Amino acid sequence: MGVRTCAVLLAALLTAGCGGSVEPARPADPPRVVAPPDRGEPRPVRQAPDPDVVLVVMDDVPAWLVDTMPEVRRMVRAGASYEQAFVPDSLCCVSRASLLTGQYPHQTGVRTNTANTPNPVGPVGGWEAFEAYGNLERSVNVALQEAGWTTGFVGKYLNQYEYVPGGEVPPVPPGWTSWQPVFGSAYDGWDFDVMSASSGDALPLVEHVDAPPEWATDEEKDAAYAGKVIADRAVDFVRDHEDDRTPWFLTVAPYAAHSRVGPVGHYPGDPGFPPAFRDRPAPGRPGNCGLVDCRDLSVDDLPGWGDDQADNAPVAADGGTAYQWRPDSTPNATYGTSVVRSQAQMVQSIDRMLRRLREAAGPDTWFVLMSDNGIHVGQHGLGVGKGTAFDTDIRVPLVVTGPSVRAGTRTSVVSTLDIAPTLEDLAGLRSPRYRSGTSLLPDLVGRRPDRRQFAFVEHTWASTLGVDPDASYAGGTMDDIPSYVAVRSRDGLLVRYDLDPSVEGVDPALELYDYRRVGWERRNVAADPAARGLLGRLSRRLALFDACAGVTGDEPVPPSCRSLSR
Repeated sequence: MGVRTCAVLLAALLTAGCGGSVEPARPADPPRVVAPPDRGEPRPVRQAPDPDVVLVVMDDVPAWLVDTMPEVRRMVRAGASYEQAFVPDSLCCVSRASLLTGQYPHQTGVRTNTANTPNPVGPVGGWEAFEAYGNLERSVNVALQEAGWTTGFVGKYLNQYEYVPGGEVPPVPPGWTSWQPVFGSAYDGWDFDVMSASSGDALPLVEHVDAPPEWATDEEKDAAYAGKVIADRAVDFVRDHEDDRTPWFLTVAPYAAHSRVGPVGHYPGDPGFPPAFRDRPAPGRPGNCGLVDCRDLSVDDLPGWGDDQADNAPVAADGGTAYQWRPDSTPNATYGTSVVRSQAQMVQSIDRMLRRLREAAGPDTWFVLMSDNGIHVGQHGLGVGKGTAFDTDIRVPLVVTGPSVRAGTRTSVVSTLDIAPTLEDLAGLRSPRYRSGTSLLPDLVGRRPDRRQFAFVEHTWASTLGVDPDASYAGGTMDDIPSYVAVRSRDGLLVRYDLDPSVEGVDPALELYDYRRVGWERRNVAADPAARGLLGRLSRRLALFDACAGVTGDEPVPPSCRSLSR
């Protein structure tokens, strides 16, 4: 009976459809500002007046790395730390689009890092899709600015929002009082361009930050390091507005701990993941990995490193083994260890920035720290990259501090979709009905316990183009990850793949992981009768998510769909 019950569940779930196919969100016609009634009338602010907020979005920083960062550990002790925080897709541009809008990829139409045009359906990712499908007007900074807040942005924005010297300067997005994107030339750490503008400026300024010569001192080189330049500009914004009578919101997006994208570093000996010189190994020192000795970090600390993939193959509709999409591309341990240590060294520049920002902003400022996604470094039989639904890629740090925040660790399952509604709640605004996320503010200030149990992930396969910055270190391994939809709970992960790479075809298969047995994705138990209870619970929740996936763009999200996480 147990085997038959499990087979019935598998068949029902596999015939439900796979999601993740390339269907664009409804484009704005033309892009427009959402009407005020959709936002709701402002409510009185429930927190202290003028609640200034700093949102720091790190790049490719897995959850474990925060344990190396002393200032972040101080934030954890002082504020709320979410152990089960997940992104709706573990690709940079897709995740950042969802962060700004509080919407899933099927709503934003941003499903990949790049537009992948020309194709029959229009742009499927990157800045081009974000702009084409009306996401600029739905971004949370627009709502805050309309409510009277001063808004600022410094750092990495969206993939393909780029400037090429001598070429056209990209448009300034609406809703930013101070706009200072640092373009993708900063991935390599030095020798990059920064825009300075205000929303609506006809002639924004683009400044080139020169790299010091090779013979310059380490201190001189670090003064021009992308992380230091971003930190300096962010601190300047805080100091410029510390006496404002109106609240302000600042987003800071450093490039650490993303790899460089050039085939060789800017300086001789630059590693693929380039830290500031003060944090690198040198004669007589192992490098600065913060609270951890760099020599103690290795691939041995990564759960799943070297795991045999024979028991991870997806399960097909007939209960048999489906196509094993994972390549056998685990890097050697020496390289994997060098990446882990370089990442830990890179994030120390973020930690110093946080200390400076918190000192400049003062104790009454709210801080939200997160990452756009994690990264796998050889786990799961994969190389270095992201895009999977596994904890390495979708679970991210989320730490919040503020004058009213109840300190302590949170175990509820939350999504970074919830950040935009939380900011609106803090500002005393009702979130627009097109947002899928819901506010974390009641949980943060302790008004009522949060009972969220599920987070949802959706990923669309698309060929990685050369302009995708992740291609520099992931190679072709990201192209091996099929389209999927997934549901994550505290104790399990269910992934439904579409192993057919075409838009029209569907070839469903399942992976199910029980974290009550092992805290990582060790064995696919989708066909195991002992896991039928977990399979049934997660498959029912995924079916409900499927029913909500037709809502796109600025269409209102039914309350039943917004409450799927509970």
